[in-house]
Amino acid sequence: MTGGSRAGGTTPAVFPRPAKLGAQRERWERLRQEQGLSCEEAARLLLDTYEYRGLVKHAGGCHCGAVRFEVWASADLHVFDCNCSICTKKQNRHFIVPASRFKLLQGADNITKYTFNTHRAQHTFCKTCGVQSFYTPRSNPDGYGIAPHCLDEGTVHSTTVEEINGKEWEKAVKEHKTIRSMSKP
Repeated sequence: MTGGSRAGGTTPAVFPRPAKLGAQRERWERLRQEQGLSCEEAARLLLDTYEYRGLVKHAGGCHCGAVRFEVWASADLHVFDCNCSICTKKQNRHFIVPASRFKLLQGADNITKYTFNTHRAQHTFCKTCGVQSFYTPRSNPDGYGIAPHCLDEGTVHSTTVEEINGKEWEKAVKEHKTIRSMSKP
């Protein structure tokens, strides 16, 4: 692709540096090649897919602003209020999304984690202000639990809260009809 003309030819178009995709680079390149898409066309396809599913992009973070993220989810949130020992102490209310719909924008070096019991749940929080804006739940290790109160204002339409009996975690998760599927794309 070329830009405007100059004496003796054309100037090359200027594009921003490619995004750092990490582990997603291979999947991104495979999608582009299989579909014969430019980067812009592939991004539009993914964005249209999320919008088609009725998702909106929420942004959020911790109190001090060191940790920032964005997440694609419904504007009508289904929030879990768990009564397990740690969720009770932290007042941890959260909604679950697949890992593919979550992006940490900044603060990876400012996040620390706490685990206990089975050590499957990764309770992450900001080292500076102590706020847990997201974590990896034991019920959905392939997704994230997002604290709705850590989202920026303006994108949430409604919130439905469901109590979950985390004191009897195995039984509650086994009996719940949809919790495991919430982290699936």
